[in-house]
Amino acid sequence: MTDQAQQAQALPAQRRQAAPGEPAIALELLVHGVGGTTPEAMLTDPHLVQLTGDTVAGTYRRWSDRHAEEEPDRYRGGAVEEAYSWAGLTSGSSMRALWLLLLPFMFANLAHWMRPPAPRTARAQGLYDMAVRLSAVSLTVLLTAAACETALDLTAWQCAGTAGCAAHHSWLGFLSAAHGGWWSQPGRRLALASAVPGGLVAVLWWLSHLTWTSYESQRPAAAGKREDLAPMEMPGFWYGMRLVRRLRMTHVAAGLLTADLALLLPVLDYDRSTGGPLAVPGWILLALLALLAGGVVTALVTSSRSESEQDDRPDDLAMRALHWASLALLGLTVLYAAWARHGWHSAGRLPGAAGLFAVLCLVQLALVLVLVLAVRLLKGKQQPLPEQRQDITVPGPFRPVPDGDVRFGGPDGPALRGFAGPATAMLGAGLGNLLTAGATVWAAQWLMGKGTLGVTVPGPPLLLVWHSSGVPLLAVLLLPLLATLGVRMVRQKAALKAQVNAAYDVEGDAAATRTTQIAGALAKARLTDAGPVLIGTLAALAFALAAGSVAGALATGRTPSLAAHGDPTVISYAATTLQSVGGWLVGAFVLMLVAVGRAAYKQITTRRTVGVFWDIGTFWPRAAHPFAPPCYAERAVPDLDWRIRTWLDDDPTRRLVVSGHSQGTVLAAAAVWQLDPETRARVALLTYGCPLHRLYSRFFPGFTGPEDLSRLHADAPYWRNLFRITDPIGGPVRVAVPEGAQPVDAPPFVDPLVFDRDQQHPLPVPINAHSDYRADPRFIQERDALLTQL
Repeated sequence: MTDQAQQAQALPAQRRQAAPGEPAIALELLVHGVGGTTPEAMLTDPHLVQLTGDTVAGTYRRWSDRHAEEEPDRYRGGAVEEAYSWAGLTSGSSMRALWLLLLPFMFANLAHWMRPPAPRTARAQGLYDMAVRLSAVSLTVLLTAAACETALDLTAWQCAGTAGCAAHHSWLGFLSAAHGGWWSQPGRRLALASAVPGGLVAVLWWLSHLTWTSYESQRPAAAGKREDLAPMEMPGFWYGMRLVRRLRMTHVAAGLLTADLALLLPVLDYDRSTGGPLAVPGWILLALLALLAGGVVTALVTSSRSESEQDDRPDDLAMRALHWASLALLGLTVLYAAWARHGWHSAGRLPGAAGLFAVLCLVQLALVLVLVLAVRLLKGKQQPLPEQRQDITVPGPFRPVPDGDVRFGGPDGPALRGFAGPATAMLGAGLGNLLTAGATVWAAQWLMGKGTLGVTVPGPPLLLVWHSSGVPLLAVLLLPLLATLGVRMVRQKAALKAQVNAAYDVEGDAAATRTTQIAGALAKARLTDAGPVLIGTLAALAFALAAGSVAGALATGRTPSLAAHGDPTVISYAATTLQSVGGWLVGAFVLMLVAVGRAAYKQITTRRTVGVFWDIGTFWPRAAHPFAPPCYAERAVPDLDWRIRTWLDDDPTRRLVVSGHSQGTVLAAAAVWQLDPETRARVALLTYGCPLHRLYSRFFPGFTGPEDLSRLHADAPYWRNLFRITDPIGGPVRVAVPEGAQPVDAPPFVDPLVFDRDQQHPLPVPINAHSDYRADPRFIQERDALLTQL
């Protein structure tokens, strides 16, 4: 820490309470959004001092404001500005872009938080949570099974067992069956290859443990136990240390047991067929595996979030021993597989592999249907909500878009009528299946060189080939939806041009380019509200593709190209093309995913585009999948909570405005929710570019729904929300207020402030959309009005 920061850490000892009649000091605590704005940019000053925190996240002030509490007269009628920077929690080295490869895990975790609001005692809520956790562990099993398929089946069993394939790869020489060495026996080849899935599980465990000690270990300020609060107000909501630890041990055990099963089945199949004495220990190992698998399922069913208190209870011996027992069983299976078996030769596909992937896919589809059932039951438990409809009056001639959308900021009510959770879970399962299928098919094509899957080498299980072949088809089916959205935006853009010209009192022909720019910004801002349609369509296509792949693989028993052999030329050619292109297309998608992630950490424009979705996905705690990207809010929310409490506790006359932009508004609201009622009454909330209603209330209605936002306003009545109709992320919060009371939503900011250059604005006037709210002339007026109310 710098000398300046060390000096600032000593400031609390120097603070004093305001003397009678002395003006109380006010603090504006700034919280940035997804762009990762630096403290220097937030405070518009390069000379800063760090007050609290570390290099990852902390609070900063201008150097001239470091002793502000001792000089309240300097800030009469205003506020001291202090910036909380949390950019280090979500940005940093571009290598963090590799987290995007765990996107299916993030979707599974998001599905947990998308359930409809319902009483905690509702049985359907337990059913929903259990189905989400089982769906999440199926993704861990799927990833490990894909590693087993590539290492054990394609490499050690098929390629090393085929003289031509092994000769094509010199690094496989010592494993080649033609070599005749010690490692050439199938069991020993498989035992050695099991190090790959075992290593993958170890890496996932290490990443989860590393982030667990950095994020989940941060203790919130609220203490005690409360059962009578809403979820976001619970003292243990942002403290998931015990649950993530339990989930991590459970998922590690599931991954190890998957590798164990993939190794054990082919060895046991050979021993059983030969009738030798080695079949007995094989059956014993299989029984132990089934026993541990039952323990994994039991642990998942009995694990749940304890939000009413900060849960630090130690796990019982059975839970702590589960993953170690699974590791020991894998070691015993490696010894069992490496035992000498003369005369054993590998042929065809690895026994048991096809059945494992088919069962996994069917289980995932069944769990999605269980989630749909749970949502229907939960919706039946809901109480009818009062009408929240509030038309947004746009200043000037900017009228509603003439296509039926009478309000900016999207419709009210849960996205996809409350079924966003099952849809997101299906997206996670579908993406997981496509990534693993594409990776294994690509690996098979690379290993066999020139040839045809199913002829040169057997290749991966048929289901994976069918999954991979569906990727190009999925892309083709998405084109009409994307084209429809594009046409809709073009039509809106054209319809808005006349309104733009009327608003700024200009002639269209004289300023056609500028009019098109402004109308385009307005049309793009409304494109966000098409998100639920896109998610629902993708989920439906993913379900149909998975079900069709299972049906095709079971019905034909051959790859798509071989199944279409003898059909009309068009069909046969299409099937062969889809099969050939699928693996390479998935590989290109993975490379594009990593490239986009790297660009998001290096380029601010890409960061703001991609970051909004990524930061929403990683805002919520890891409640379903321990290998999902870590939850930055489990560090940021306690940081803000502690800072607000401690600063206000130093002097009962102080006032504080939490000023949040974009994703920072969600962090600010979460921190205010955690405050006790007395402290909350001394805090004002200023939000701008706020996605609380537009994204969070619609997709996470059980936690940030209309009732939750209304309750937040009731407990913290000093709340003002600012937005622009050109903003593609933020919008109104639409909190209902008593008749005659000041609304939470301020009239929309005009954007751009003027049509183009004029006498007062000689340089080009930008369309700010989601950026630079604090530069608007109305911003300080709104902030000072909040201070006056406090």
